Amino acid sequence: MKLFRKTRQSAWCGWRTYSLGLLSLLGTAVPAWAEETATLDSGDTAWMITATALVLFMTLPGLALFYGGLVRTKNVLSVLGQCLAMAGVMTLLWIIYGYSYAATEGNAIIGDASKLFLKDLRVDSLSGTIPESVFLTFQMTFAIITPALIVGAFAERMKFSAMLIFMIIWFTFSYVPIWHMAWGGGLFAGWGVLDFAGGTVVHINAGVAALVVCVMIGSRTGYPTEPMRPHSLVLTVVGAGMLWVGWFGFNAGSELAADGTAGMALLVTQVSTATAVVVWMLIEWLRHGKPSILGMATAAVAGLVAITPASGTAGPMGAILIGAASAFLCYLAATTIKRSFGYDDSLDVFGVHGVGGIVGAILTGLCAAEFMGGAGLDEAMSVAAQITEQVKSVIVTIIWSGVVSVIAYFVANALTGGARISEEGEQQGLDLTDHDESGYIA
Repeated sequence: MKLFRKTRQSAWCGWRTYSLGLLSLLGTAVPAWAEETATLDSGDTAWMITATALVLFMTLPGLALFYGGLVRTKNVLSVLGQCLAMAGVMTLLWIIYGYSYAATEGNAIIGDASKLFLKDLRVDSLSGTIPESVFLTFQMTFAIITPALIVGAFAERMKFSAMLIFMIIWFTFSYVPIWHMAWGGGLFAGWGVLDFAGGTVVHINAGVAALVVCVMIGSRTGYPTEPMRPHSLVLTVVGAGMLWVGWFGFNAGSELAADGTAGMALLVTQVSTATAVVVWMLIEWLRHGKPSILGMATAAVAGLVAITPASGTAGPMGAILIGAASAFLCYLAATTIKRSFGYDDSLDVFGVHGVGGIVGAILTGLCAAEFMGGAGLDEAMSVAAQITEQVKSVIVTIIWSGVVSVIAYFVANALTGGARISEEGEQQGLDLTDHDESGYIA
């Protein structure tokens, strides 16, 4: 049956092409059926369904395991549960109002209410060459993983209820507007900012929120004098591997088509990540005499983060630069800078996602240039001008997310009688205090 459909489709396409050519030669007007219209592309659709599954796979189980292995035994379930909760809550928020206010025209800051509750969505609704249902589900997986990233910054000390309130407010007033500014035809789009898969929308946005919350909630009891080692680097490395694989859907899927740009996005994602792993490994080898597995896993995520905004415009050489720069600067942020300022970013969310996102967003302006092997800049945009626009978008994202995060934390803190668990509860662990369960049975 499939073969028959393909044969019939090929015959129809061949006859139509022949007819158009003949009509053109005869000077006859081209009929209405020959006009360019949006049509479903089965290849693009199949790829985007796959990419959507890959991005969801990044959160569950990828990020959950990556974070779960990094915390102490008594908190492993709490981190897994927070990631699982984000998959549920953000799905509903995206459907009810998130997609509408992100993806509709609106103004420079926010969309409008025309697609609340997915109004007018039908089986045959298209977004380019793919079903709109696939497009909005793909973007839903981004809305899931972005707040899930933040939980690593305040791991082991924030109430589950406070986390939920904070995330709902932050999603509504930070994630959705920044999405619209970058991808919905808003402020950043008007500036000509290049953000292919979420440098500002996802990583800087989440990284800044992570820094704000970990500072406001305070350090874990005993930090930094008491050792707080990861309880299972095995889980962390497995999670990192899942993130690496899933990220191909994240970056290559952002082309929304199965074409050459998607293929190049896949290649540069691999190159940047591999470069970051090697550079971080060499830094640790030189400084400490041996490389750490935790360092290499962290480096992989840093390389993935940094290439994200450039994945649709950079070439392989640009990917090497971005991967190397992200490894070096994220290493400094997660070690030297964090120790110097004394904040307890438990799982280095700001150090990796915030700093990596900033590095990638700015270097996108350079690596997109043809002399760097990139796809090329707009004719009216020089490298200096493009970098300027990239920096502007970074600054706006930092300020916007920072302000929203402060307000969201104050609200969450007030509504829950204190966002932080008690010292006794922290000693017991969030698995017991928040969920009355244990990740491991002695």
